[in-house]
Amino acid sequence: LRPLDILAEAVPPDGAAAGVRVTQAQGARGLQLSAAAPHALSFPASRIFFGCDLFPEEFSIVVTLKVPGLPPKKNEYLLSVVAEPDTLLLGLRYSAAQLHLLFLSEDAAGTWQTRVSFRSPALTDGRWHTLVLAVSEGSFSLTTDCGPPVDIMADMPFPAALSVRGARFFVGSRRRAKGVLTGLVRQLVLLPGSDATPRLCPCRNAELAALSVPPILQGLPGKPEDNEVLKYPYETHMKVTLGTRPPCTKAEDTQFWFDASRRGLYLCMGREWVSVLAAKERLDYVEEHQRLFTTSETLGIEAFVIPGTGLFVAAANRKATSAIYKWTDGRFASYQDIRTHQAQSWRHFTIGNKIFLAVANFEPNEKGQEFSVIYKWSQRRLRFAPYQRVPTHSARDWEAFEVSGEHFLAVANHREGANHNIDSVIYKWNPGTRLFEANQTIATSGAYDWEFFTVGPYAFLAVANAFNGTSTRLQSHLYVRLGGSFRLFQSFLTFGAADWEVFHIGQRIFLAVANSHRYDVETQAQNDSYVVNSVIYELNVTTQTFVRFQEIPTCSALDWEFFSVGEDHFLVVANSFDGKTFSVNSIIYRWQGYEGFVAVHSLPTFGCRDWEAFRTAAGSYLIYSSAKEPLSRVLKLRMG
Repeated sequence: LRPLDILAEAVPPDGAAAGVRVTQAQGARGLQLSAAAPHALSFPASRIFFGCDLFPEEFSIVVTLKVPGLPPKKNEYLLSVVAEPDTLLLGLRYSAAQLHLLFLSEDAAGTWQTRVSFRSPALTDGRWHTLVLAVSEGSFSLTTDCGPPVDIMADMPFPAALSVRGARFFVGSRRRAKGVLTGLVRQLVLLPGSDATPRLCPCRNAELAALSVPPILQGLPGKPEDNEVLKYPYETHMKVTLGTRPPCTKAEDTQFWFDASRRGLYLCMGREWVSVLAAKERLDYVEEHQRLFTTSETLGIEAFVIPGTGLFVAAANRKATSAIYKWTDGRFASYQDIRTHQAQSWRHFTIGNKIFLAVANFEPNEKGQEFSVIYKWSQRRLRFAPYQRVPTHSARDWEAFEVSGEHFLAVANHREGANHNIDSVIYKWNPGTRLFEANQTIATSGAYDWEFFTVGPYAFLAVANAFNGTSTRLQSHLYVRLGGSFRLFQSFLTFGAADWEVFHIGQRIFLAVANSHRYDVETQAQNDSYVVNSVIYELNVTTQTFVRFQEIPTCSALDWEFFSVGEDHFLVVANSFDGKTFSVNSIIYRWQGYEGFVAVHSLPTFGCRDWEAFRTAAGSYLIYSSAKEPLSRVLKLRMG
């Protein structure tokens, strides 16, 4: 079984938690808690015990800590698992001379607290120590700094069925201000099913032996960082000029100027103001930049750049002609018309120096033939020309991706006639024939969207299943590529799923689904069935699954788009219908760390179908398409 990093679960990757700070001591980093915030490091037990509510009967707890001297009768908690209203299910605490494991025991006579105590006189000497507490049936063993283990055979074994349903893990406390850890903790890991000692020992630096240390605390033990002095606050005296840009002459040399309007700090060096603290770009407001009139309602847009030629957007139009627009003199201008059949989306991709654009056609042509088309860019004509026809069935989306140097295209087949439960197809590029050939079929239900992404060496493909013929309440699936094909990895309950969006914030990986509506043939659609929560999932590296991170109320959401401005991260949702009107505001959400995504801008839209973010030399923009009017809008993001 894999180690469960309790500390990493409780601490965000950047360490930004109220009442918690990162401190470096004796060449290693640890977390220090504040007694005023005993809840600072906690999380629900269901986050790691999502498949089973029982705490493992056999396990190890690995702790690396640095503890100052304690008064004789004082106890401090390293870890606790507390159930409502205030029942201690499991606790690990220490005093000046002992380490105590507490757990809830139960039989027909009732419940009581059992305590197993180890003498550990060296624990509070103010130095780093790594402890391994191993529990197996009635045996309890403590190993300190890879030394000889201390074994205890207790009269009362650890319970075989200790339920943690509804409980929370607390790091460094017992949920109360009393007993909060005053030292530093660097590592806190639960290893189900085995003794962790063989994984750690022998070790050259046994006091800091590591099984799993959160990224924020990682570094070279015993070796100070090159800029360690900058990690600690210090004071100095300096002269700072405010106001408009002052002259930078010999008289002002080595003086600072703070540009309050742009929030930038500059240093006068050699007659030139040098940026010391750059002004950060922040999204201030959004303004309409261009009304882009299209040949008909637009179901999807794709922004892309052709090197040496420029920036383009391809509009997937409902009627017989779709259009490509080129960014010219700060606006999009018509560039090329392409015949399509109720086009749903475009996908731009490259193979070597070849540039392609694939359209997903929803309807058959005049002869009843149903296919989608891949177009290839002609460097001579500077236009896209038909390259390959691909049989599809009411195609909604194309996804292009590369795995180990091989190129693929996945089509989301929505339905064949009235049958929504059909195969979607993954095509593979054949370098010999220079064509895409069917490589794998995957059963889908009213497929609406594919989303490809990688995590380390693994390739994933998520499908948004929207309708199975009777209901929109069904499973959408995530597949992982193993042994040359995609295999089911995880399933998610969705409601008319129309889009997946994967994005990264720091080291964290998120997957957002746009749920469009609740419907089944028995209850029929109600007006409020279009107001449904869309969900953001986060990859839990410990459990190797995506877990629910945040739910956001949406109005028949059809698309998510992630973008960044400076150091800020945003999600914009395409709200299309609230059960009464297509005039629904779409919302921009800003990443707020622990708060998740918080609404910051409300944008009036009409039948909003798709969002794309893009940048030019003039700044950052958003463009959205409308499925209910022949008008798309380009919005400029104004920086404050």
